[in-house]
Amino acid sequence: MGVLQRIAIAYLVAALCEIWLKGDEAVKSELSLLKKYRYQWVVAVMLTITHMALLYGLYVPDWEYQVPSEGVSVPTRTLTVKCGVRGDTGPACNAVGMIDRTILGFQHMYQRPIYSRTMQCSTNSPNYGLLPHDAPSWCQAPFDPEGILSSIMAIVSCMIGLHYGHVIVHFKDHKNRILHWMIPAFCLVLMGFILDFSGMHLNKALYSSSYTCLTAGAAGILFTGLYVLVDVFGYRCPTFVLEWMGMHALMIYLLVACNLLPILLQGFYWKKPGNNILALIGIGHAG
Repeated sequence: MGVLQRIAIAYLVAALCEIWLKGDEAVKSELSLLKKYRYQWVVAVMLTITHMALLYGLYVPDWEYQVPSEGVSVPTRTLTVKCGVRGDTGPACNAVGMIDRTILGFQHMYQRPIYSRTMQCSTNSPNYGLLPHDAPSWCQAPFDPEGILSSIMAIVSCMIGLHYGHVIVHFKDHKNRILHWMIPAFCLVLMGFILDFSGMHLNKALYSSSYTCLTAGAAGILFTGLYVLVDVFGYRCPTFVLEWMGMHALMIYLLVACNLLPILLQGFYWKKPGNNILALIGIGHAG
């Protein structure tokens, strides 16, 4: 799994819903818009309920994993993580990790999860570091931030974005578009805070329902603000860089995430490899 795989899955499901699950009604109001795409919203609600039921309903038993040895003479260690709980959203005993361990297997999961940078697991927190002497047993366990269960809510996020696109298609007046974006966006933000305060806390790694609502709502508000700035008032120059980044988002991600951009920048230097652009701006050092 990974970021691009998650994007592909979310786009595939959203595209299939857009092809197969829309009515023939003419859209003249918010109610008719919801009616036309009612089956898409049914899918989104069902996915949300499924995610919440599995995340908070599955029983997570004790589990164990092996830590690879650092040398031939050092034996492989087996660590046991004590759980025996239901509905836990901590790093050790959540249902997201259990499902990924069962289906994907440890070898196909991310080996350096974000929780290994916490104070419990790193002497150099919030960065990676040595294990503290009293570190919990789960600190070295793999965890996939783009796993199977959490990808369900990523699909819901994509379908909310699809609704924002429907507004562009069916409403041509600026005022109508702004209203049809801002009202659901504010409702999503409010719902996110309500879920968070009710115990379903904001959690990016687990892609909780509160996190989905808050981020999708905030994205809608930001999108509306940019629409007003660019399309209503015509201030396009200040957002030119954002426009370029949006049109080349995947290429930028590949260049940065796969370390292609640093390699390219380090390829241009003066007299010796250490005198490159990265060293000039303070990243790395001349040598």
